[in-house]
Amino acid sequence: MTPFRKRALAMAAALLLACAPMAARAQGLAEPLRGAWFLGDCADPQAMLLVTPRAAARLQPDSSRLFRFRAMRMLEGWSLGTAGGPMAPRLLLRGDGSRLETAEPDPKLRDDRLPGDTAVESWQRCAAPPAALAALHGEGAAFLAALEHLEAGCGGGTAESCAAAILAQGDVSGDRLLSSAEIARLLRGAAWLAAVQEGAGQEAMLATLGLGGLTGLAAARLLVESLDYDGDGRISAAELAQDRTTFATAPGTAEGRPLRMDGVAEGAGMLRGLMESLANWR
Repeated sequence: MTPFRKRALAMAAALLLACAPMAARAQGLAEPLRGAWFLGDCADPQAMLLVTPRAAARLQPDSSRLFRFRAMRMLEGWSLGTAGGPMAPRLLLRGDGSRLETAEPDPKLRDDRLPGDTAVESWQRCAAPPAALAALHGEGAAFLAALEHLEAGCGGGTAESCAAAILAQGDVSGDRLLSSAEIARLLRGAAWLAAVQEGAGQEAMLATLGLGGLTGLAAARLLVESLDYDGDGRISAAELAQDRTTFATAPGTAEGRPLRMDGVAEGAGMLRGLMESLANWR
């Protein structure tokens, strides 16, 4: 199982089932800076930049780069975003909605000397992205934006608010339920994000998403079957939050006597083996 797919499955599991507190949120990039930007000719761009309130993803034929901003401030007309990680990479952005300029400072350059002689790149809007780019990055771009809504709903909130956020971002059909296809879409988006975070180029991303698509669909069906308590083939917000809001009342009884746990342990081992087989399925 590739590192991309392992990370994608881990990320999807965290999004769908966990409600752990997140890090403090940045203020967010201004509206005119957000969206899809292109470097060079719209018909055959050299690179694409996806900008959300708290992230930027640079996508090139041979590589990609992800910035998820932990801190943000204004600096002499620029928006300065500082991402997480050992090197704390920074990105400078400024624009008016129709044009965007960016600069990636050297890690050794101090903030009070920015932008210095850092090279500045100019980006433009395109009425329609090339079909190949839209097909490869469309779901990922949607997931990158959705992820911030999921973090807002799940970070430090209740299980109900987290389940509602997952439902709101995953429900494409508008029926307030999640089908296998809608969950698989989230998993494909998570795989895309993992690939970008690893710096994958287009060929590696195509391979990752191709294999991950099949795995994601199988995992989505398994998830639906494991949480679909009313048997309608889809997952509701209530089913997502089942047993994750409060501890169920378990009064027990004084009748009976303790039984041997050998059978329980054996059954758990079989279940664990099944899950490992699914996780390593190619």
